[in-house]
Amino acid sequence: MVASYCTTFLKPEMRHIYRQVTGLQRYRTFVLTRERGCAEQFPFDDIELIPRARKNFLKRFWLKYVMRKPPVYYRGELQVLMKMLKRRPADLMHIYFGHTGVHLLPLIREWAQPCVVSFHGMDIQSRPHQAGYDDQMQELLQTVPLVLARSRSLMERLKELGCPAEKLRMNRTGIPLEEFPFTRRPQPANGEWRFVQACRLISKKGLLTAIRAFAQFHQLFPKARFVIAGEGPLKNEVLELAAELGVDRAVELCGFLSQQQLAELYGRSHVFVHPSEMPADQNQEGVPNSMLEAMATGLPVLATTHGGIPEAVTHERTGLLVAERDHEALFAAMQRIVGSADFYAALAEAASRAVREEFEQRKAIEKLEVIYDEARQIRAPGAG
Repeated sequence: MVASYCTTFLKPEMRHIYRQVTGLQRYRTFVLTRERGCAEQFPFDDIELIPRARKNFLKRFWLKYVMRKPPVYYRGELQVLMKMLKRRPADLMHIYFGHTGVHLLPLIREWAQPCVVSFHGMDIQSRPHQAGYDDQMQELLQTVPLVLARSRSLMERLKELGCPAEKLRMNRTGIPLEEFPFTRRPQPANGEWRFVQACRLISKKGLLTAIRAFAQFHQLFPKARFVIAGEGPLKNEVLELAAELGVDRAVELCGFLSQQQLAELYGRSHVFVHPSEMPADQNQEGVPNSMLEAMATGLPVLATTHGGIPEAVTHERTGLLVAERDHEALFAAMQRIVGSADFYAALAEAASRAVREEFEQRKAIEKLEVIYDEARQIRAPGAG
C-alpha cells in the first residue's frame, strides 16, 4: 500500500500525477491531501482529507517562536498525519513535489516507513528569502532513500543541490497512447496552418516569444491560426501582445481543456509550439506533458533547448529546437517546417514513434513500481 501525498489533489495542470496515482498495477494507493480540487476532472474515491488541527495559540507560540519548530509541528499537522497513518497503514509514502518534502521533513524522520519524493520542475528552485529552506532541501535529499525526477536535466540540478547520485531515479511521465492516436495530416493547400500550444500561462512557457514568432509567420500566411489551451496569470499580457502585433483575431485562448478536448484540438492542428525559457526564479521545465501528448498524435514540435525538452525532442528528427527567447529563430523554424511536405511528414511520424517507444504509460508505471520495491528494501530512516 502506498500513501500518495499531494498538498492539493489536484490542480488542473496536474494530470500527470492523476495518471500515476490511478495507473498503479501492483500497488494500491490512497491519497493524503489538504485540499480536494477538480473532483469532476480527476475522480478518485480513496482520499484522506487532512483535517486542520485545533488552534492552541499558546502552544503554537511556544513551538514557533521559542522552540523554533517548523510549520508542520506548530500547525499541528505532524500529529494529525501520524494518527492518520496509524489508522491507514502504508508500506511507503510517495510525496509529490520537493517543497512538500521539505515541509514534511519531520514526518519523514519520525515515520517508520520509507518515503520517496518526486521533483517535477517548479519545485527545483531555491528559496533564498525563506530562512533555512535550502539547508532543509539538502537534508531532505540526504534523508529519503530515493529521489525521483522527470528528466535528466532535473537530475543534474538535484546533484548540484547535494543529492547523492546513487539515490536518483528517473520518473518519466507516461502517456495513455490510446487517448492520443496518431493522425496523418496533409499540408493545408491554402496556407491555413494551425499552430497549438497547451500549458499554464506563465513566463517559463515562452508564450510571448511564440506570439512574436507567429505574428511574423502570419504576415506570410494570413490564414494561419494559433490556439493556446490553458489558464494562468499571463493571460492578459498574451492578449495585449497579440493585439499590439495585429494578430488578435488569429490567436485564440481557449482555457483549460479536458483530455478528450485536447486530443481533438491536436487532431485538427499541424504544429505544436513550446518555446520554454528559464524565468528569473529558476523555475525549470521538466518534460512537458502536453508536448508528449501532441507528439503522440503526430504533431511535430517547435521548442527550445530548455530543461528536459531535448530529452524528448530530437532536433531535425521529431521537431526543431531553437535558443530560448529567440523569436526570430522560432519564426525561421516555422518557415522551415512548413516549407517541405516530405520533411513535415517525416517529423510527424518520428515524433509519434518516439513517444510510443519511450513514454508509454504502462511502461512508466512499471518502472515507478520497481522504484517503490527498491525503496521498501532500503532501511527506512529512523527505524529502530
